[in-house]
Amino acid sequence: MDERFRHFSLKKYLTDKTPKAITAIGNLDILSNKTLAVFSSSKCPGSIILKTYDLMKKICRGESQFAGMTVISGFHSPMEQECLNILLRGRQPVILCPARNINGMRIKAEYKKPFEEGRLLVLSPFFEKEKRISSERSLYRNRFVAALADTIFAPHVASNGKTEQLCREVKAWNKDICTFEDRADDIRFI
Repeated sequence: MDERFRHFSLKKYLTDKTPKAITAIGNLDILSNKTLAVFSSSKCPGSIILKTYDLMKKICRGESQFAGMTVISGFHSPMEQECLNILLRGRQPVILCPARNINGMRIKAEYKKPFEEGRLLVLSPFFEKEKRISSERSLYRNRFVAALADTIFAPHVASNGKTEQLCREVKAWNKDICTFEDRADDIRFI
């Protein structure tokens, strides 16, 4: 495993499920930054969507408490995908973690400029035979992302959903998890 993974405590959080190998495409130096993981349930209320758009734009402009952090996610849910779209248009370093292996992965046109600028990294804890996304791989990927992250941002967590289950697990790790206040644009830690 690359030396830059040493400061991350994957083994601490993933214990016996720590990946044996991690594949990467892009700038590994991004791993030295503080990281903000983004997880969101699939269906978000409109007010949360707008607040999340605004926050991602503030992060890109360096106007948020999360400015300067590398944003990491699977960017799978619709809200997470919109976050990625905004971040790729800015200057923010981003780590994309698909829930499958990345060997032979085609690079999307919108990824080319961030790759060239050295601010995009694709990481995968999956092996060659794991070519398709599954709910089991998505859950493992989300744990992997959470283990790498310094702080977790969950704009919307549906009751009794997979994101709530993940947040409960991560909270037991004593990691900071934040979300929006219901009545204001302020972010609160939970």
